[in-house]
Amino acid sequence: MRFTSYVEALTWLESHVDYERVAPNRQDVPTLEPIVDTLALLADPEEDYPTIHVTGTNGKGTTSTLTSALLSATGLRVGTFTSPDLHAINERIAVNGEPIDDPTLVGLLSRLADVESVSGISLTRFELLTVAALLHFSDEGVDVGVIEVGMGGTWDSTNVINSDVAVLTNVDLDHTAVLGTTIGAIASDKVGIFCADGVAIVATTDAIVVDIAQRRADELGATLWLLGDSFVLERNDLAFGGRAITVRTPFERYDDVLVSLHGIHQGINAVTAIVAAEAFLGRALGEKVVTSTLASAKMPGRMELISRSPMIVVDGAHNPAGIKALVATLDGAFHVHGERRCVLGMLSGRDVDDMVAPLVTLGFTEFHCCAANSPRSVSAAEVAAAVRRHGGVAFEHPSATAALAHARERSTDDDLIVVAGSLYVVAEVRGEVIHVPSRHLA
Repeated sequence: MRFTSYVEALTWLESHVDYERVAPNRQDVPTLEPIVDTLALLADPEEDYPTIHVTGTNGKGTTSTLTSALLSATGLRVGTFTSPDLHAINERIAVNGEPIDDPTLVGLLSRLADVESVSGISLTRFELLTVAALLHFSDEGVDVGVIEVGMGGTWDSTNVINSDVAVLTNVDLDHTAVLGTTIGAIASDKVGIFCADGVAIVATTDAIVVDIAQRRADELGATLWLLGDSFVLERNDLAFGGRAITVRTPFERYDDVLVSLHGIHQGINAVTAIVAAEAFLGRALGEKVVTSTLASAKMPGRMELISRSPMIVVDGAHNPAGIKALVATLDGAFHVHGERRCVLGMLSGRDVDDMVAPLVTLGFTEFHCCAANSPRSVSAAEVAAAVRRHGGVAFEHPSATAALAHARERSTDDDLIVVAGSLYVVAEVRGEVIHVPSRHLA
């Protein structure tokens, strides 16, 4: 089958089950067999290059992006698979930071449609994108693929790779209907990406997670690098334009490195990326690569300043842990003389009160609550009710765009508007403010 247009190819892709928009559950016995069989029909392209595999409750997208940028700066050709995207599917599959172009993506999806037709194996939307990425990186002859887990680890469709380096950023309660209701259960799922004879990096000091990771590494014979032991973040301070960090890795020490991203958590993501890249290389990156790469780092939709007068900051915090990081960052990173307003929308599967309470406590003047553009969206009324339960002032809006417009109307040039709760909300607002049209199908 040969799709004649980008829209036609996306229409076929969107005809498949999409667990990003329809909440998954684990009623059936999980299996990777369909994606493994599909890759075999394509001559197992994932075996054509070494890989770094990244999982975690939060920070895995930033860590993957920074790891790729650091390796690219050493002269390697690096493929990166991340999710979700903000404005176009193309963002998820990149080589040396450049998203896949339309004709190439159309060609890949055409090949996958042929395989599906011949084999009778129908993958989910995310599985298809995973296969497309792994196939594209083989076609492009990358030196390394940096692969971000979609959810969990053991049964995620990306866990068809045999990675040289596996990274666990952190573990918190999220996707509990699928991964488990305790930190231990979720950690046990995530360490399923560790591989025998590889390096496993754990960027949290949570004793439960560390113990589970240690036992898994011992079972496999993997080398375990732990935060605070094998690598240390000695300094992680607020700096103009981001964070100033001092890092000790198994290979080198880097002093007073500027990371052009906001938030304490970004300092941890940065050191994790440095260590992941060095574990893959088996040597130090060098001061020039580290300082130049991190000083120019960008993560769209993550504590991103997209407008001034009033200042508008978007952040993809979508679970309680992410909201706590957002709250911790706002107090220091963005100074305003006026009032603070919040545009807030979220998806089901999280406790609304756990998401809302820290934001109300932070002291926003008012909340502009909206429905995210997703079938899994929590209603604006439900979000607003939670805000009011915790003593905040709330307005209800049918969309993120409408919520932003009302927040802007009520703001002066000295005010701050923060947009959070869901990447769907962030994408809608970001596209509106910086004039990037969505390329998703309606």
